[in-house]
Amino acid sequence: MSESSRVELKIENQIAFVSLARPHKRNALDMEMFKSIADTIKKLRKNRDIRAVIVSGQGEDFCSGLDVKSIMKSKSAPLKLLKKWNPFSSNLAQFVSTGWQKIGVPVITVIHGRCWGGGLHIALGADIRIATPNASLSIMEGRWGLIPDMGGLLALRTHCRLDVAKELTWTAKIIDGKQAKDFGLVTHLSETPKEAAMQLAEELIEQSPDTVSAVKKLYNKSWKGRKGWALFRESFYQIRILLGKNSRIKAYNQTHEPDEHKPFLRRKKW
Repeated sequence: MSESSRVELKIENQIAFVSLARPHKRNALDMEMFKSIADTIKKLRKNRDIRAVIVSGQGEDFCSGLDVKSIMKSKSAPLKLLKKWNPFSSNLAQFVSTGWQKIGVPVITVIHGRCWGGGLHIALGADIRIATPNASLSIMEGRWGLIPDMGGLLALRTHCRLDVAKELTWTAKIIDGKQAKDFGLVTHLSETPKEAAMQLAEELIEQSPDTVSAVKKLYNKSWKGRKGWALFRESFYQIRILLGKNSRIKAYNQTHEPDEHKPFLRRKKW
């Protein structure tokens, strides 16, 4: 297990467990939390042995959003969060949401309690979100006279209708897990979301790691892109998969009993 004062990372059976570890502050985001999440994402990007990532929050909440008092204590903190040399890349505030898509395996967030503002943007950056029915979610920035600025827009435009996204952002209203699922912000509901996330992760581990990784990249790049590029990538990735050994291992395992299954090889870089 590796730890910082804000994030704990544990890897077991090829599943990476990331836990926001500031429960006494409802896992609110201060500068150290931003940096710790970003460092964890960068570390997981380099690890081609993991097969899934599960992100959760310690204590009663997933993440209650920005720790405004802490951030505003330092005049330089807002600048450090928002600055970027390349205007088309993610700054630190955005990277803790968008960075999960840079990891070549499924990322699942477990939502319970408060998931507000920046916490919601972190959750939206994952591939799958599993929440309790009574979880509390909100695009909270409007209450502070701000607009959402942590990259959550990229996920909102995929998962949520435009009119719903506008209303939730304008009003900063708090919705529960059931409403969030109706609006497309949550994938699944469960009274025991961490167990549900574990079950899904274990199911994904049974698949070829190259197939899972290729699907993530293919869909991310082509879901709303040009048709020609989508068709090209689909064919190109399929050829790479067919030339790899993991597709043959999966085909073998599919026709043999579990005790005869062969282990998959480390996934390729996609």
